[in-house]
Amino acid sequence: MSDELKGKKVAFLATNGFEYSELTQPWDEIKAAGAEVELISLENGKIQGESGGEPKGDPIPVDKTVDQVSAKDYNALVLPGGLANPDTLRMNDKAVQFVRDFFAQHKPVSAICHGPWLLAEADVLKGRTVTSFPSIKTDLQNAGAKWEDREVVCDEALVTSRTPDDLDAFCAKTIEEIAEGKHEEQTT
Repeated sequence: MSDELKGKKVAFLATNGFEYSELTQPWDEIKAAGAEVELISLENGKIQGESGGEPKGDPIPVDKTVDQVSAKDYNALVLPGGLANPDTLRMNDKAVQFVRDFFAQHKPVSAICHGPWLLAEADVLKGRTVTSFPSIKTDLQNAGAKWEDREVVCDEALVTSRTPDDLDAFCAKTIEEIAEGKHEEQTT
């Protein structure tokens, strides 16, 4: 355990259908780096992860709902992928605003796989360079992003990756950006 992120508080925004490894590995690594982590969702209770469209792991307890939080309470945001997870979240106005507020406050945001769908909905991709799961490439380009096929892309404090295969690079870059803190160029 390191103290690289000591004193930092990181929100993970997810709901049922998140890709299990895309929440749990960043969660474990960010926590091991010294940060306090909280799972934010649409409702209280527990949410179920998936892998390959099948339930995986035990349901994970939600710490707070989007109704109970503000971006000002956190130093960074992590958006796991999975098909259902970001698709459900992008239909919730409060979840979308929560994401947008991190950009308005110049704070690091990391999204992997299908997670950047939520960034498109939050309208924060114009002129940004990102990556994602290939099937949403066109959606991100239509939202104004330049899409690249790389394991991790960092544009100021916006970190994106393609799939669970990229998790090691994703976690390392996410921790680096959280440690650096606010970036004035990270904005809506």
